[in-house]
Amino acid sequence: MLNPRRLEILRAVLAAGSINQAARNLSYSPATISQHMTALARETGLVLFEKQGRGIVATDDARHLADQAQVLLADFGLLERVVADLRSGQGQHLAVACFASAAEQWMPAVVQGVRELQPNLTVEISLNEPVDGRGRRRPDLDVRTEPAGGAEVHLDGYRRHELTVEGFVAVLPADHPLAAGTEAGPGAGPGISPEMGPDAAPAVSLRDLAGEPWIDYDIYDSPIGQIVLTACSAAGFTPRYAARLDDHRAALRLVLAGVGVTVLPLLAVTDLPDGLVARPVVRPTVARRIVVHARHDRRRAALIAHAVAQLQAAARETGAAARETDAAAREPAAREPAAEPAAETAAVSRPAVRSRP
Repeated sequence: MLNPRRLEILRAVLAAGSINQAARNLSYSPATISQHMTALARETGLVLFEKQGRGIVATDDARHLADQAQVLLADFGLLERVVADLRSGQGQHLAVACFASAAEQWMPAVVQGVRELQPNLTVEISLNEPVDGRGRRRPDLDVRTEPAGGAEVHLDGYRRHELTVEGFVAVLPADHPLAAGTEAGPGAGPGISPEMGPDAAPAVSLRDLAGEPWIDYDIYDSPIGQIVLTACSAAGFTPRYAARLDDHRAALRLVLAGVGVTVLPLLAVTDLPDGLVARPVVRPTVARRIVVHARHDRRRAALIAHAVAQLQAAARETGAAARETDAAAREPAAREPAAEPAAETAAVSRPAVRSRP
């Protein structure tokens, strides 16, 4: 059987570039590192290092073994943390998987709320778009994105709760020709507050973005990206990407630099950088449904139910704050030109209280 610690040492040697440097990093002697590498070579039957001049170099087999060991070591590290928690009697955890904007906007209130219930609780938050979950606990709460008009997704062993439906906005440089909007406000619809009326914010037809270079923040084609691509197909075009990445904040910086435009959900544009504006997208209106899947666990049912309630409250608060911001923005004396677009963007959000990014 392979020794996980020796696999970790192999990765440390490759990262450091030499046995001597790895020994310094790990506070071992070079002789100890060499002994571990000799033992690992014997366990695997592979040649891990070859002589080159006065030193040694790692073989392709060593590098491939180290790459493949990464997943195993992540899972083994999780197991070690579980054992440590059990040994210390502090094994209470709440694992939450969600997309980046939910982690940023909702998780602070959720963590604070559940720790008031259980002060010794450790909340582990990991992103579920696009990573595959290796090295993390099975989530107790799994926050996901669905198409607003699409079929409901249910997970085995979980209860589904709908949190909200929100619209998407086009994010543009403030001096972009489309920043003034090309359409009347969207009025009522998915993710739109009906009390705002038809002139809640100047809007942009999705088709008007067809000729623009796009910044894609979903290079791995997760659900949120599929929603945008489906809407573009309905508008009769495929986006022409100037850049593709996996971080919406970095995407906003590229938009600010004038590289292109992007289309984001409202939750991701609550704090736009100066110099950018956000406009509701219409024809078609683009929207997503945000849901949380709560794990069935009789032993921790009260904790999980409390966490769901905190998450629902955070989602409602986001919608209420958006409406207040929009109302303030439409008072001429209370708004300044640079702040107006971000405030108008918030007008398209409506929290849903009935029972992914």
